[in-house]
Amino acid sequence: MSEEMQLSEVLQVRRDKLNTLRKMGRDPYKVEKYDQTHFSGDIKGNFEEMEGKEVSVAGRIMAKRGMGKASFLDMQDKQGRIQSYVRKDAIGEEEYDITLTYDIGDIIGVKGTVFKTKNGEVSVRASEVSLLSKSLKPLPEKWHGLKDKELRYRQRYVDLIVNPEVKDTFIKRTRAIKALRKYLDDKDFLEVETPILDTVASGANASPFITHHNALDIDMYMRIATELHLKRLVVGGIDRVYEIGRLFRNEGMSPKHNPEFTTIEWYMAYADYEVMMQMCEEVVSAMAMAAAGTTKLTYQGKEIDLAPPWKRIRMVDLVTEMTGINLEEVATDEEAIKIAKEKGLEVRKDFKKGDIINLFFEEFCEHTLIQPTFVTHHPVEVSPFAKKDPENPAYTHRFEAFANTWEIANAFSELNDPIDQRERFEEQVRRKDLGEDEIAMMDEDFLNALEIGLPPTGGIGIGIDRLVMLLTDSPSIRDVLFFPTMKPIK
Repeated sequence: MSEEMQLSEVLQVRRDKLNTLRKMGRDPYKVEKYDQTHFSGDIKGNFEEMEGKEVSVAGRIMAKRGMGKASFLDMQDKQGRIQSYVRKDAIGEEEYDITLTYDIGDIIGVKGTVFKTKNGEVSVRASEVSLLSKSLKPLPEKWHGLKDKELRYRQRYVDLIVNPEVKDTFIKRTRAIKALRKYLDDKDFLEVETPILDTVASGANASPFITHHNALDIDMYMRIATELHLKRLVVGGIDRVYEIGRLFRNEGMSPKHNPEFTTIEWYMAYADYEVMMQMCEEVVSAMAMAAAGTTKLTYQGKEIDLAPPWKRIRMVDLVTEMTGINLEEVATDEEAIKIAKEKGLEVRKDFKKGDIINLFFEEFCEHTLIQPTFVTHHPVEVSPFAKKDPENPAYTHRFEAFANTWEIANAFSELNDPIDQRERFEEQVRRKDLGEDEIAMMDEDFLNALEIGLPPTGGIGIGIDRLVMLLTDSPSIRDVLFFPTMKPIK
């Protein structure tokens, strides 16, 4: 018999059992609630206090073993598994016979007393067993292995049931985000929500998702950043503000990229990028402690220590360190382009020296940044929202934080000169006209806000998903998203 036919028979048997229960007036889907008084972990972890006490537990059957007039049902709840010992003489012959028809995957409630078996396993001696929901499809017997990886992502609900360690990853994610919120709340930041749909896609160089608003008959964009709305709030007098939320970028997918992802951005009036640096290393180390209990992590065999202070180095100096080429001494854009071509880099004719410095960094430096490092003073050409360094206007007061070769944060002293900001927007528009796709749009209302007046402000964005990957030793961003984007199965 083929595997498909066997599965079909199993599905039919389960439906037949459901129909039998319904004819008996025991439709499990009509049960609305169950008085669950205790959980498995609490019972097992406090056995001396719990022994002999009556409890009501509920969960999914993960294993069952019958022994004539008695049987064992292993149940899984949010804290783990616990065994129920069910005897015919304790719950009655009819009820016992019904429990023998229960399938692995069914959700049950068990009322009884806590005891320990001869084998030393903490269990519940059942006085009452109730079927709370019927599982009409069997759980997979073999769920591990690379061939099932995509299926696990597509059916996360099954993955969570049969692979408890998956749930641990998401618990650690939640703990890390709680630590992040606490850090900012303790510093009197206000958490806010800003629009996901907007009439412009700005605040970052990225390709947006486009949708259409029927009533207004206009195209709208799913946000690619929260930056410009949050800075508007600083203009309005909310001096310390943050938002944790989803961004959407219509770009490629990889182990580090998903089209929708979670970030935090926060902005602090009367602070600069150096204040953001200190806050960044403090909050990331706090998140590591909350999620992993240590700042010394092992990621895919590499040891990484997130404890402050982190290394700080200017981008152009790192390029010199890695390549031996000091682009700061290069006099013209043309000479910089010539050097890049000699190194085999792909350049556009409109590139300036700052673009070349950034290109050298991406090609020759990023992959070396294993330990946490602040790369500072990005060229102005690649930093449209950062203040220029007054001592060298070719660079900005900006940094990116790297760990495990990944960018985990981006921050700067916010540009608050509306005239300079307009000029940089216009340069972005010019580049878009030349064919560069991932370019921020002109935002006239944001420029109007700057003309009202933005105080000196420091701001930062941190990619939460990528950071959680690091904190949980997860090889793919899909491992830290409950429901990652997947191509539909045809």
